[in-house]
Amino acid sequence: MRIISGKARGRSIDTPGGMDTRPTLDRVRENLFNILQNCVYGSDVLDLFAGSGALALEAVSRGAESAVLCDCAGEAHRIEKSNVEKLGFQDACRLLRCDWHQAVDRLKAEGAAFDLVFLDPPYRMHDLTEVTGRVCELLKIGGRVIVEYDAHSGLPAVCDLLEMVDQRKYGIAGIGIFQMKGDKHDA
Repeated sequence: MRIISGKARGRSIDTPGGMDTRPTLDRVRENLFNILQNCVYGSDVLDLFAGSGALALEAVSRGAESAVLCDCAGEAHRIEKSNVEKLGFQDACRLLRCDWHQAVDRLKAEGAAFDLVFLDPPYRMHDLTEVTGRVCELLKIGGRVIVEYDAHSGLPAVCDLLEMVDQRKYGIAGIGIFQMKGDKHDA
């Protein structure tokens, strides 16, 4: 796996082994970031269920100001840390090893707010109503929530505070881009 564009373009990153983590394919990330190109530079990014951290690291490579990478799995956390160090992104990235509930609680208590939130949960999670509802508490005005899902199973349920602004399918992977209802959007 590699970083597609930006200051770390072409550099490889590692992925956790086993079946618990499903890294976002290079072509899916490339297409996603082409859609988000006007939203990334200078943004604050949250990557829940980060796995290898590929989505957050791609955003930082493309000029995101900061990224928080969160995963509860020990192997994923180790790989994220290694990838951040390998790319020299320690100043821009913060790593959290905890579940998404704890991450949202901690970030909310700190007053954190994000422009982009990536949710790439296990495909077996078919209802993201709770997680998307809680993530909305961390969104800046105009912020976006990007959900990767199993295209064969269909888009998981999300909270009713969000409206879809774009949806794409790339083989087994589906991408839904959401924004708070009433927010202006350009993606």
